[in-house]
Amino acid sequence: MLGIGEIFLTRVILGLILVILASYSLTALVRFYAIKKSIFDIPNERSSHSVVTPRGGGLAIAATFVFSLVFMAAFRIVPLNIALALVVGGFLVAAIGWLDDKNSVPPGLRLAVHFLAAVWALYWLDGFDQMDIGFTTVHLGWAGSVIAAFAIVWLINLYNFMDGIDGIAGIEAVSAALGAGLLLFWIGSQGLAWVCMILALAVGGFLIWNWPPARIFMGDVGSGFLGYVFAVLALISEKNASFPLIVWLLLLGVFITDATITLFKRLGRGEKLSQAHRTHVYQLAVQAGYSHKRVTLMVLFINIMLGIAAAAAILYRGYLLWIVVGAFIFLTMLHFLLAHRFNSRLNADYEGRKRRLESPTAVVGQKEAAAISETE
Repeated sequence: MLGIGEIFLTRVILGLILVILASYSLTALVRFYAIKKSIFDIPNERSSHSVVTPRGGGLAIAATFVFSLVFMAAFRIVPLNIALALVVGGFLVAAIGWLDDKNSVPPGLRLAVHFLAAVWALYWLDGFDQMDIGFTTVHLGWAGSVIAAFAIVWLINLYNFMDGIDGIAGIEAVSAALGAGLLLFWIGSQGLAWVCMILALAVGGFLIWNWPPARIFMGDVGSGFLGYVFAVLALISEKNASFPLIVWLLLLGVFITDATITLFKRLGRGEKLSQAHRTHVYQLAVQAGYSHKRVTLMVLFINIMLGIAAAAAILYRGYLLWIVVGAFIFLTMLHFLLAHRFNSRLNADYEGRKRRLESPTAVVGQKEAAAISETE
């Protein structure tokens, strides 16, 4: 006969299996719907893929996570205010993202909804007025909530910018959520830990479909939703004194570094930010000849290292800020090093093709082809 502990463990395992199965099955349904309604991502000169692929698979992530969170709130596994902040705000971001996946939505409207979701979250979390940096607490006052609102919106859009190749946004979400969940279990914050584990599994079910070569893309509905959820989870973690917000910066360090530095580079070049591009480091890696799978696995490896750094930051609390700063200095150096390496390879390939086209043999061949064409 099973004891109470064994029965509980069995139910937990079954519940977790149910989450990933639900996400997997819903992704299949969304894919079927997207194909039927012609909701496709069409490759263009700025795409990192060459095959027409259905998009909007992130709807399965959002639906699975939201339903699970409602269930957890009903059984008081998570407080009502946390559930409301995540569910309602997440629904708003996912809804505008789904509309954008189906029919393009004006950027201004999309941004307004993102800010509305951010304000909603901050209302239910009672604002954000201080931040733990390890050796001291920084008091921000009312400015903290303003900064937090812009940070939430930035992370929503940042995650969208980084969802450009097969598997990368999914692997970032799974590793960050799983890493946070394990750290939260370690320090005894059970409720929030389960929220992170559910998120990791909800993304995991989708990732099976999105793993290179992807059979469906996440779309704005998924990337925006994940950016919002991670931002709000970071605020909740700080507010509940589970672990400091800046630990979340470590866990999401790859995306934050690449997106933020690339944004400032484009601003410096005077580029229109709403225009599509392929200048993120992960995109340069693909253009330089690395497969989607290899780049995604490289991101996973770096995330594991950042997870270890996050554990060290929590363990050695007095050095928290310096560990985070050190990690971002490393990520920044890595960003510029890899960008230079990939750009150098791309430039060398371009010059090689140019020389071949300008060679006497190529010129003669072009003239012969032109002559034949005129004769015909």
